[in-house]
Amino acid sequence: MTDGLKHTPLHDQHVALGGKMVPFAGFAMPVQYPSGITAEHKAVREACGLFDVSHMGEFIVRGPDSLALVQRISVNDAERIEIGQAQYSAMCLESGCVIDDLIIYRFEDRYMLVVNASNLDKDWAWLSRHAKDFDVEISDVSEATALLALQGPMAREVLRPLANIDVDDVKYYRFIEGEVGNVPAVISGTGYTGEDGFELYIPAEHAPALWSALLAAGRDAGLIPAGLGARDSLRLEVGYALYGNDLDEEHTTLESGLGWVTKFDKGDFVGRSALATQKDAGVPRRLVGLRLTDKGFPRPGYPVVAGGQVVGSVTSGTVSPTLGIGVALGYVPTELSKPDTVLQIDARGRLIDAVVQRPPFYTEGSIKR
Repeated sequence: MTDGLKHTPLHDQHVALGGKMVPFAGFAMPVQYPSGITAEHKAVREACGLFDVSHMGEFIVRGPDSLALVQRISVNDAERIEIGQAQYSAMCLESGCVIDDLIIYRFEDRYMLVVNASNLDKDWAWLSRHAKDFDVEISDVSEATALLALQGPMAREVLRPLANIDVDDVKYYRFIEGEVGNVPAVISGTGYTGEDGFELYIPAEHAPALWSALLAAGRDAGLIPAGLGARDSLRLEVGYALYGNDLDEEHTTLESGLGWVTKFDKGDFVGRSALATQKDAGVPRRLVGLRLTDKGFPRPGYPVVAGGQVVGSVTSGTVSPTLGIGVALGYVPTELSKPDTVLQIDARGRLIDAVVQRPPFYTEGSIKR
């Protein structure tokens, strides 16, 4: 049932296309279309898929202290972001545990923070709390913004005739302000699939027209709409973490595989002291990739076993449509986190052999870095 849930601006389009609507982060979202999750996954890997991710949240930060605020609440070094560049980061509690992961966009006159839909209210409260200490103006433009993700090796060819810019100028984690289908858009070289492509931030009222224009433009290239199911299997094949599964307020950035974006040398930020203490003392557990060496489906919540003892649990798992094997993420003690460590997953009493593997599991993606 999806009664009482929020709708994205493309809800009617999903229903008309036969999308199976399910609750997700307070929204009614398509988990799949009649084509099915496997076909949608394959289309993104081999051609192109179009996702509605308008449920994501967007916050704008302006003012003299905008950089200082962003530096305070995020673990990465926002001073390194150039105009026209995006940066992956995370926000932490004082404990160093993760409030949310996010992408920070730097414009000439502002920053845009893109956060997860499930955390929108929490993140806005956190940002508002810290903004009081800075000379900034913040605004929540989530409802006014639609977000379409065009992903796959054919994404550039699909977008090219609709864009008023040279799409080849949009590099990985870079963005350009332009038009797509005569709609003003932030055209960003980002995504969540491990493939080349774009995320298009547009005014919400233009979403239905642009959705239709993209599907029409991409028909001969194999473009099809894709839902949450394919989005999840695609991101798992390349080891991208999902907040609420793999990232949460119980694990620090150092435990969650986000040490690479935690920049201690940039100065103070929320959670820095606790993270520095943990780094010095030794990180007790880590999020790792797990590749099954026997047949099985590694579902979230399944125990991870070593030497007959439960040592952790699966946080995300699937059978990879591309590779045909089970792949998962999960937390294990640091001493068991080295690649090629042999572990087992307890699938309802059946022990399935697995080995630790550093993601990505799928390495043939079309991303142009």
